[in-house]
Amino acid sequence: MEVVICSDERQVGEVAADRVISWLEGLVTPVLGLATGSSPIALYDELARRAVLGDIDFSHALGFALDEYVGIDPEHELSYKQTIRRTVVEPLRMDPARVRVPDGSAEDLAAAAEAYDLAIAEAGGVDVQVLGIGSNGHIGFNEPTSSFASRTRVKTLTQQTRDDNARFFSEGEQVPTHCVTQGLGTIMDAKHLIMVVTGEHKADAVAAMIEGPVAAVCPASILQFHQSAVVVLDEAAASKLQYGDYFRHVARHKDGVGELGS
Repeated sequence: MEVVICSDERQVGEVAADRVISWLEGLVTPVLGLATGSSPIALYDELARRAVLGDIDFSHALGFALDEYVGIDPEHELSYKQTIRRTVVEPLRMDPARVRVPDGSAEDLAAAAEAYDLAIAEAGGVDVQVLGIGSNGHIGFNEPTSSFASRTRVKTLTQQTRDDNARFFSEGEQVPTHCVTQGLGTIMDAKHLIMVVTGEHKADAVAAMIEGPVAAVCPASILQFHQSAVVVLDEAAASKLQYGDYFRHVARHKDGVGELGS
């Protein structure tokens, strides 16, 4: 796992975008795994800026969102289908017909989830998976105690996750209790993982993911086992890292010696 600590959110977006573009270079049909949430916005904004400049073209890319709420109208502004459209598809000039989101309204959710994994496999797998991290250590909606071998499936959201997401919903509006999410096994199949994290409220989860044991109680800790995982943090998100100074030292002295990491 490579850890890059940046001075602020703007630099986080720039560093993460550099890595994504380097991974996608030369691919005729890049396949992107797309996360929602606030942290990846810095990355998406920077990629959108570079798309406008002509530095990268996403028009032929395929996209697969990480998750979707169960039971929410796909046209609801807070569905992840609409969130992905606003924050990723339109800014990056992607073709909406080439971007898929798990079907949280399917009559047979289990079958729809299985079909989603199959669609990813038929696309050749995800080239770059964008990730954020929940305050309880989840990635996608793989809540604590999720199986490391899990595939796309229905999950029950923890109360903490529902409380964290309540700010997006109107007062009195029901926060969904279930979701369809790519599993940890599905996520780990991606060729490259890029996690973007900003804010002190994520610092405990970041420390557990990077420096703690690999354990199901912190689902994101599975990234320690991925051969190409990069975590890009601002100073606030990195504030609880015991080895923060070491990660900064490694970044300063990279000097063309290859990929950073352990």
